[in-house]
Amino acid sequence: MYISDLKIKSVIMKIVFLDGYTVNPGDISWDELSELGDLTVYDRTEPENVLERAKDAEVLIVNKTGLQREHFEQLPLLKLVCVAAAGYDRIDVQSAAEHGVWVCNAAGYGSESVAQMFFSLLLELTNRVGHYARANRNGFWSKSPDFCCWNQPLIELWGKRLAIVGFGRIGEVVARMAHAFGMQIVAVTHRKDLPEYVTPVTVDEAFKTCDVVSLNAPLTAENRHFVNTALLGKAKPGLLLINTARGALVDELAVVEALKSGILGGYAADVMEHEPPCENHPFWTLENVFITPHIAWVTTEARMRLMKIMADNIRGYLTGRLQNVVNK
Repeated sequence: MYISDLKIKSVIMKIVFLDGYTVNPGDISWDELSELGDLTVYDRTEPENVLERAKDAEVLIVNKTGLQREHFEQLPLLKLVCVAAAGYDRIDVQSAAEHGVWVCNAAGYGSESVAQMFFSLLLELTNRVGHYARANRNGFWSKSPDFCCWNQPLIELWGKRLAIVGFGRIGEVVARMAHAFGMQIVAVTHRKDLPEYVTPVTVDEAFKTCDVVSLNAPLTAENRHFVNTALLGKAKPGLLLINTARGALVDELAVVEALKSGILGGYAADVMEHEPPCENHPFWTLENVFITPHIAWVTTEARMRLMKIMADNIRGYLTGRLQNVVNK
């Protein structure tokens, strides 16, 4: 059973997890971490409570709680930050380094799960399973004079052109799965070691020539809102855009206008710029938008891998063999 603000005593060092609930609401074990020290897990931590809760920590674990320069300046005992995620854009990694704090992420823990969500969203856009399941509950098929019926087009993936923007671990898994679907795959990436079935292209080429674009890039100051009105104006009409990376990669209002004009044939995302989003967001009024609540990473298997990677990161710190360091 999960105990809110769980506290597990040991004798090694102080480990504090500031926002552990979404990683483990009670269905997996904390043992991997609790065996390494005096572990305190808070469900959630508001910004004004970060310093008080983290003041005695040698190791701090965060999922979405931000850590900025002012935190590192006031936490002299802190030596290691473990990010319970692959992305670490909420952490001022430069300030951490300046204050002698290592930052390690959990790269690769959810690649397969996130890639699976990409295809769940893509198949919803192309096959509309959810739409027809809901319609049939309201008698759509039962009232049909024919043995089959449809009111939304279905799209075959075989031979369609897919662009993957950001060809890291998740992008590579997406490519492998898409290849099995018979899709033609291109990538916007600086990598040179691409699979033989993946061709490099520019971002403009990706939007101009592809049927589907998958966003898999980390969020940086340089690429925030790079999917904007100007780029969407170059898109192939009817383009399907899918975002399982970070919401702020897209200008959401520009996407709304592109959907209304028909430039985009559909938008599906597991992320939004502000999470949780506002109740009156214009996305909710559009039929060709499918948004899931940032759940691609929460399969049980992925969260168990995440727990192990975080424990391995802490073991690496204890033994002087750091891994997954993002502020070398």
